[in-house]
Amino acid sequence: MNANVFKKNELLAAQVIKGLNSRNMSGYYAKNKEEALKTALDLIPKKSSVTMGGCTSSDEIGLTDALKNGDYNFIDRNKYEDRRAAMLDGYGADVFISSVNAMSDDGVLINIDGNANRVSAIANGPKKVVFIVGMNKVCPDTDTAMKRARNVAAPSNAQRFGLSTPCASTGKCFDCKSPDTICCQFLITRYSRHKDRIHVILVNEDLGF
Repeated sequence: MNANVFKKNELLAAQVIKGLNSRNMSGYYAKNKEEALKTALDLIPKKSSVTMGGCTSSDEIGLTDALKNGDYNFIDRNKYEDRRAAMLDGYGADVFISSVNAMSDDGVLINIDGNANRVSAIANGPKKVVFIVGMNKVCPDTDTAMKRARNVAAPSNAQRFGLSTPCASTGKCFDCKSPDTICCQFLITRYSRHKDRIHVILVNEDLGF
């Protein structure tokens, strides 16, 4: 990575972490994927029950494999015949792993969901939530973050899942009511009432969508 971009991200991350702290959330900066993995595992006690929705960022830093193969009770929804049962089991987990679709540089988290299992677990359920966030997802303000979530993250995920939505074919949000829409619930997390519940690891990489 270009040294100027690296320094810019480092300074921006410091600003974001300050914003997160003001919102009763904890922020961390990782210079690379390896450092992000170590930080995440430091936040997840051995023997804990851990779950996640689909989280490409976790896959990309090696966290998903580390949880599956390590000394953790990993609730793997892909091993359940009943996906809803996996989701319900996940609400009682010690730790929920996620990313964000976008966030503002003052610490507001934006997430969009289709089935609401991810946004509902972020809002309430697991005792701790650990976010893995590439610096590519940090935006100047909440409005820009929402636009990113709708016009970058949502179309990319619709394409990834092979869905028949207008955004999957055009790459742009149409505020559709398609049966395949994944933009059913919007969660804006601006403050955590519970101290030490939400932890955001900012990674000096482009991660996820």
